[in-house]
Amino acid sequence: MGARAALHPPWCEALALPLGYLLTRPTAFASTKIEKMNRAETIRRIGEVGVIPVVRASSSQEALAATEAIREGGIDVLEVTMTVPGAVSLIEELVARCGERALIGAGTVLDAETARACILAGARFIVSPTVDEPTIELCRRYGVAVLPGALTPTEVVRAWQAGADLVKVFPCSALGGASYIRALKGPLPQVELVPTGGVNLQNAAEYIRAGAFALGVGTDLVDIKEIRAGRAEVITERARRFLEIVRDARFNDSVAA
Repeated sequence: MGARAALHPPWCEALALPLGYLLTRPTAFASTKIEKMNRAETIRRIGEVGVIPVVRASSSQEALAATEAIREGGIDVLEVTMTVPGAVSLIEELVARCGERALIGAGTVLDAETARACILAGARFIVSPTVDEPTIELCRRYGVAVLPGALTPTEVVRAWQAGADLVKVFPCSALGGASYIRALKGPLPQVELVPTGGVNLQNAAEYIRAGAFALGVGTDLVDIKEIRAGRAEVITERARRFLEIVRDARFNDSVAA
């Protein structure tokens, strides 16, 4: 197995053949309406909500239940990661169910082929843990927002210069959390940052005050163990709390200014 194959789970083999994907889903073009996607509106909506739940689960059923709990809590931006089995089909299902009531994106996207499959399924934004220029280029061509992952200042600038709409700073907690975001925003005020990795209810406000555009939140919001235990309401309540914290932090910042 080559280095490229090692990076991809088996399901990615199908994603390398987008034509086959389209042939098995004749409504793909009609449902996604690629030509009408408004990248600026997507970014505006992400910024308005301020929270991007990162959905990881061992089955599409668990992921679907988690997204319903999150939406019940008032967050209508959802990132479905490619580590979820059947992730592309799940994105398509969520888009069909939610329409414009939710902004569905794809996460852990490692290459342009996977990004294209997600876009054809209806994803409105693409998130990656790394800076992959072909993926950024494809998203720009399709008019879809792209959030590549970066950590060092060099990587952040590289992502921005390549055409990133927002830059996912991951894993942010590894380099100091909110203080690191504040340090990056000093020389790079024009780059909108989305810290991810280690964001929780206790430090969310600090990240917003440090200048984060939005927050990428994983298990501290989307805890699949709560779904398995039949306690979806726990996730719903956490979603409400994250929204309150972001709103209050922004309001207090505007008052202080």
